[in-house]
Amino acid sequence: MTPLQRYIAEEIATDHADGILPRREALRRLALLGVGASAAVALLAACAGNDTRITDGGPSPTAPSSPPGAADAVPTTAITFAGPGETQLQAAWAAAQQPRGGVLVIHENKGLTDHIRSVAGRFAGAGYSALAVDLLSSRGGTAAFTDPAAATAELSRIPQEQFVADLSAGLDELQRRVGGKKLGATGFCFGGGLTWLLLTSGAPLLAAATPFYGPFPDNGDLSASKAAVLAIYAAADARVNASRPAAEAALARNGNPSEVFTAPNADHAFFNDTGPRYNATAATEAWRRVLDWYSAYLG
Repeated sequence: MTPLQRYIAEEIATDHADGILPRREALRRLALLGVGASAAVALLAACAGNDTRITDGGPSPTAPSSPPGAADAVPTTAITFAGPGETQLQAAWAAAQQPRGGVLVIHENKGLTDHIRSVAGRFAGAGYSALAVDLLSSRGGTAAFTDPAAATAELSRIPQEQFVADLSAGLDELQRRVGGKKLGATGFCFGGGLTWLLLTSGAPLLAAATPFYGPFPDNGDLSASKAAVLAIYAAADARVNASRPAAEAALARNGNPSEVFTAPNADHAFFNDTGPRYNATAATEAWRRVLDWYSAYLG
């Protein structure tokens, strides 16, 4: 099992421990990943026994009624563009009226969803043209999967090298569309891990990145990266936070501008306003910090 496959399996088990997924559904999803029955039962038990997360009181009474940035969001357009080799990649594109830079938006393990499209639109509304690549393009695209769990399972089978190649092609396309402006990358959960993976690959076009609660790659090395990194975590997200010391050490060795923000009283996936762990207060603060970071390092 690759690190990303392990991450997805543990996320399913954690969702079960938190009461988000019934046991039967969790076992079904683990089976789709190729996890055997006995191993799946053991994983569910282990995650239930290790549940030390903080109880989140939910959005504050004064939290905004709409997700951060949604009021100014720009509609996205479905596009295709040339990927590695002879491939074609699908994506959602949102053009800022007067772009200050470009942002590559990297989706969660459910593929290119309406939520991720909305995030791309929010970036465009804030002045950063955004491109969200569908990392299931080689499998027909996210829309080809009627079962979201099947889409997740298919993502787990794609080699990490292909993710890096597809995302690098996305950066090339984004650079072409924003006329030489500086580029950033923002990814969430699984996509946060891919943001770190893109950074470890060097990604010369990246001037900045803001990975949200993504696992840092095993033995990850950022020495080839030139990007300024704002790493975002959640206080209650013990599973992802376990790799935070390695990320912080790699950032320190790298020496580029970096900052770590941990949202208090928030859990994994707190930025996703369509999910059960959404925390409006934490999401609003994280969005403010991301825009401040891109203002400083993209323009």
